[in-house]
Amino acid sequence: MATKPDDPTTALPGRPPVVDMATWEAARDELLIREKAHTREGDALAAARRQLPMVEFDGTVEVVGPDGAVPFLDLFQGRDELVVYKHMWYDGAPHQGQCEGCTTVAWHLKDAVYLNARGVSFAFLTTGRWDEVAAYVEFMGYTQPWYSVRDVAAPVGEPMGHLTSFLRDGDRTFLTYSSTARGIEAVSGSFAVLDRTPYGRGEVWEEKPAGWPEGERACWSWRSDANGHATWGPTSRPVPQWTRPGATPVETLGRNGDHH
Repeated sequence: MATKPDDPTTALPGRPPVVDMATWEAARDELLIREKAHTREGDALAAARRQLPMVEFDGTVEVVGPDGAVPFLDLFQGRDELVVYKHMWYDGAPHQGQCEGCTTVAWHLKDAVYLNARGVSFAFLTTGRWDEVAAYVEFMGYTQPWYSVRDVAAPVGEPMGHLTSFLRDGDRTFLTYSSTARGIEAVSGSFAVLDRTPYGRGEVWEEKPAGWPEGERACWSWRSDANGHATWGPTSRPVPQWTRPGATPVETLGRNGDHH
């Protein structure tokens, strides 16, 4: 005997109810009201960011890149706006021991063509020694500008793990905005896509239907083994690194070879 789409016998254990299209559309329309409100609030927050006061600082302070020491002003590349991501760094650590979260962010920012088209330059800053940073950038295949800000004071240097915006007015430079932790999720578009999938991000803090697959701790997906299985064991490395030629399982992890 055939079953109807909304027949309870067709329901899947540990899953949302199975309904007909009209019922789904009604529920979707109800959610859309909240999504639109969320979008409008995001617009209002963006407007508030643009109205934050600014902090002026010395734009001639030097940072180190592939051409040696250059003034911070050079990072604007002649544009008026600059966004940087401050990539955390562990001195002496192997490539697989560098920050999982920062690696994720950097992998999502491989091309700034759309920013450049709007008059915005982009660069990565990190506190690592330039020789270590250069080797890491080459291994990862990054094409965006990278600079060492070792021993450089804020707002150009510390703190790391921040997405920070600057404005230039001639030779004057200003800090306009900075965010860290989940505030940098806007950079990593994969999170927004995962938030629209049935299982979400798969992290333990997420609310989910009863019976849904159990999540792991935050950031679990940022490391995996060669087969793509999430792990923090001795054969793991940040997920984007597996796309690098010659990437192999590892024996040591973390800062200077210490295990996490």
